[in-house]
Amino acid sequence: MKFGAVAPADAKGAIVVHSIRSAGLVLKKGTLVGEPEIAALRAAGVPSITVARLEPGDVSEDAAAADIAAAVAGEGVHVDRAFTGRANLFAETAGVLVVDEDGIDRLNEVDPDITLATLEAFAPVVVGKMIATVKIIPFAVARDARDRALAAARAAAPLVRVAPYKIRKVGVISTLLPGLADKVIDKTLRVTLDRLAPANATIVAERRVPHETAALARSLAELLNGGAELVIVFGASAIADKRDVIPAAVEAVGGTIEHFGMPVDPGNLMLVARANGRPVLGAPGCARSPKENGFDWILARLLCGLPVTRRDITGMGVGGLLMEIVTRPQPRESEQPAGRRVAGIVLAAGRSTRMGGPNKLLAEVGGKPLVRIAVEQALASRAKPVVVVTGHQREQVEAALKGLAVKFTHNPDYAEGLSTSLKAGIAALPAESDGAIVCLGDMPQVDAALIDRLIAAFDPEKSAFVVVPTIAGKRGNPVVWSRRFFADLGRLDGDIGARHLIGAYPEAVVEVPMTGRGALVDVDTPDALRAVKAEIEG
Repeated sequence: MKFGAVAPADAKGAIVVHSIRSAGLVLKKGTLVGEPEIAALRAAGVPSITVARLEPGDVSEDAAAADIAAAVAGEGVHVDRAFTGRANLFAETAGVLVVDEDGIDRLNEVDPDITLATLEAFAPVVVGKMIATVKIIPFAVARDARDRALAAARAAAPLVRVAPYKIRKVGVISTLLPGLADKVIDKTLRVTLDRLAPANATIVAERRVPHETAALARSLAELLNGGAELVIVFGASAIADKRDVIPAAVEAVGGTIEHFGMPVDPGNLMLVARANGRPVLGAPGCARSPKENGFDWILARLLCGLPVTRRDITGMGVGGLLMEIVTRPQPRESEQPAGRRVAGIVLAAGRSTRMGGPNKLLAEVGGKPLVRIAVEQALASRAKPVVVVTGHQREQVEAALKGLAVKFTHNPDYAEGLSTSLKAGIAALPAESDGAIVCLGDMPQVDAALIDRLIAAFDPEKSAFVVVPTIAGKRGNPVVWSRRFFADLGRLDGDIGARHLIGAYPEAVVEVPMTGRGALVDVDTPDALRAVKAEIEG
């Protein structure tokens, strides 16, 4: 591939390497140069342009990405259309992601221009979740490099697949000792049902028996003979040894202890066993909590019918320290509830192209610039801190917000679309933010009360990871996003919002019905501006 600076007249048929903005001209990276682009470059007085030109033996970035992604994908995986050298892979079914780590390493060693990235191995996924991406770094790769990457992928195919959930019927036994309240067991069952919900599994039988080997063995045999495909035992007392009550009961019904203990904290006191050809789990105490722990890692695999060997468990030590992550903050006493710290992002970088010239964010409504109304309401809400993303007419927008306690972050790539401003806003958030409410600077009827209602509904512990306002069943803005989606938001390209992500994760979305029209009204045309002014100013 040839690469370098040429005069506009010599750029025909080549690919633009860097976005160009000059004298009203916007030419995006990756554009194929034709006569219209050459004329526009000349009119803007651009003397030279850096381009890439494919040579014989080269494979374009999109073609190479598509070929490799197709070779990588296995069962339960959909490959999206390649675009800008990237082919994304998505889950077609709910389950856990299974990857061939050695095979992926070999593919990534073929050529630095060819890359494959995935979610972590055995990550639980839902339908539509992005699980991997093939990215070609330059605008083309040598055919030989593409072919070697294909060979590496096919040698260990599939490198990426989704193991679907298979187990649907789960039995639960709780052992009892004096002092263990019924409400603790009731809560444990609710938490367990929530854990099983993504797999469409449920508790088909539940027993409460004394914390004694004989009593537990009888109930265990009853559940296994009654059709339970997996049995979870919650002990009134933690398992202290492989000869303790729970492992002894497993052996009493002819079962075998496959492994006791795991290098994951919380989750150390985990028992993995098998009886009647079905898995039996002796749950650690932390499994009574909805917070992520080692129990989740084992349960997800077993629900997919995947084996969990001693080697699998002993290999969980790296990354197994979960004590300090956001799902289990320390110290608890001095912090807000886990997962509830929401920052505000106000997008104020757009060019207002549909307004026909003026910057709508600077238009006055009720004596204030439109953007100031939106930002003041964000500041009056529970969202802390508030980050304002600027771009077009940065100085004027910042002047319109003078005196407000906001953090500004500038997006120099604002002309490339909404996604670039979203990325800039997320990057500017403090590390302790567990989520963010993304507000639009052209929605003056979104007030602090509306924002607070959305933030109040945000509760990651109850799987409320994305919160969306609705009016008469129609979804609007702003939207609250959990931190766990920040990486997905950061992968958006061009002038694309996050609507498709909301559709891809229905189990994570909570809708909050609203009255009025504020969550649906954005000012993007002169007519819309006149209508809003009439409503607000009377």
